[in-house]
Amino acid sequence: MLGRMMSEAAGTGRRGGPIVGFLVLLWVCGLIAAVVWWVGIGLEQWSASYGDQPGEFEDLRRRASVALLVAAFVATAGPALIALVAYQLRLVRTAVVFLVLTVVIAVPAVPFAVLAGRDLDPAPAVTTPGPPGHCVEHSGGDTRCPGG
Repeated sequence: MLGRMMSEAAGTGRRGGPIVGFLVLLWVCGLIAAVVWWVGIGLEQWSASYGDQPGEFEDLRRRASVALLVAAFVATAGPALIALVAYQLRLVRTAVVFLVLTVVIAVPAVPFAVLAGRDLDPAPAVTTPGPPGHCVEHSGGDTRCPGG
């Protein structure tokens, strides 16, 4: 009986190994893609800093913030998903390793994500009131309004 339970546990581990391995490969490829995207935007920003269009630089900054958010999400959600799948496949040690990895990655990733999120939704700019859009009469009879 004990031998059969051990073989069933080993069989589950052998079947789950390729699934977890595929998820790890998918996670690493996602991280590489997000980092390449972010570096590409950085190179575009460098190129735009020598250009004449200030609006383009602001658009690139916004895109860089989105890329950083995606990279932070992929970096933390990947190991969490792998830990969940490994636990469901009864690969408890693998699940614990990826759960610890999730926490280790989330500690620096969350502040970066918060800063990137603030860049996406900036505070409204402080504006100073300009001249009124209508004619205002001044005391003393001096009227500089058109027509009167």
